[in-house]
Amino acid sequence: MIVTCILIEDEPLAAEKLVGFIKKVPFLELKENFQSSVLGLNYLKENSVDLVFLDIQMDSLTGIDLLESLSKKPAIILTTAFQEYALQGYELRVSDYLLKPYSFVRFLKAVDKVYDELLPSHPTPEIAQDCIFVKTEYRIEKVEIQNILYIEGMSDYLRIHLAGGKKIMSLQSFKSYEAILPKINFIRVHKSFLIAMDKIESIERQRVKIADQLIPISDTYKADFFARIENKGLL
Repeated sequence: MIVTCILIEDEPLAAEKLVGFIKKVPFLELKENFQSSVLGLNYLKENSVDLVFLDIQMDSLTGIDLLESLSKKPAIILTTAFQEYALQGYELRVSDYLLKPYSFVRFLKAVDKVYDELLPSHPTPEIAQDCIFVKTEYRIEKVEIQNILYIEGMSDYLRIHLAGGKKIMSLQSFKSYEAILPKINFIRVHKSFLIAMDKIESIERQRVKIADQLIPISDTYKADFFARIENKGLL
C-alpha cells in the first residue's frame, strides 16, 4: 500500500530534513512540499492525500487554524518545536505529534502508525506477483519473492535473507512486508522474524530451521504458526 502525503513547513531546514526522511520510507509518496500554510490549504481543498505533515507555527495561518478549517481531514502528523501544542493537537485527533528535533526512528514510528490506521480502508489485495521492490538506503532493488527465505529485524532496519546467501538491508517495517507478501506462504513467528513456510527444512521444539539457521517461534505467534502448519497437512 502506498500512502500519499504532502508537507506544509515554512522552515527550509526542517522541510529538507523531513523530505529526506520521507524518501527513506518505501510506502510514502510525497506529492507536494509547501512553505505556505495558505497554499497547502488551497491544495487540500482541491486534492486528496492520505497524510499531511503539518508545522504549527506559521505566518498568516497556523497549523491549528488550517486543521480547524478542513471539513474532510486526512491523517495528520504535527511537527513543531513547542510541546505546549500537544494537547490541542490530540483534541483535533491528529495521528501523531513530532517534537523537533526528532529522530528517524521516531518519525518511522509515527508513519507506521498512520500506515496501520489506513489499512482497513486501503486493503491490500492478495494478487499473484513474482517480485517486490525493496528500498534500501541507496537504491531500490528488485527481489524475487520465491528467493526470500526469511526477514529478520535488526534494530532500526530489516535484513532480508535470500536463497544463495544474499542479504539485503531494508528500511521498511514488518507490517509493510506482511501486507505485500503472499499470506498463503509468509508468516510471522517472532517479533524479529517473518519466514517463508515453503523454505522450512525442519521444526524442532519451538524453532524452525531454514538454510541452516535456527529461528525461534515465540509464544505470541506459536498457536497461529502450528495451526497454519496443520492446515497445510504437515502434522
